[in-house]
Amino acid sequence: MSQIALSSAATGDRCVVLEIASEHAELKSRLYALGIIPGTALQILRFAPLGDPMQVKVGSSFVSIRKQEAKSIFVDRQ
Repeated sequence: MSQIALSSAATGDRCVVLEIASEHAELKSRLYALGIIPGTALQILRFAPLGDPMQVKVGSSFVSIRKQEAKSIFVDRQ
């Protein structure tokens, strides 16, 4: 199992969320509300032209995440 930060994933990668290592309860709560919780499968769809934000598919939803926030989401690449 190779644990990496979501911000290090590449376009097209499929990942499973392992943990959200943020000390900010507000960020954790927002990510959970978007469906980004441990055990959830994600797919990296694309990055904005300057690399930030990134678009991720979570279930049937499309979510944009800033790279700074993605640094606190640890995933396992599939």
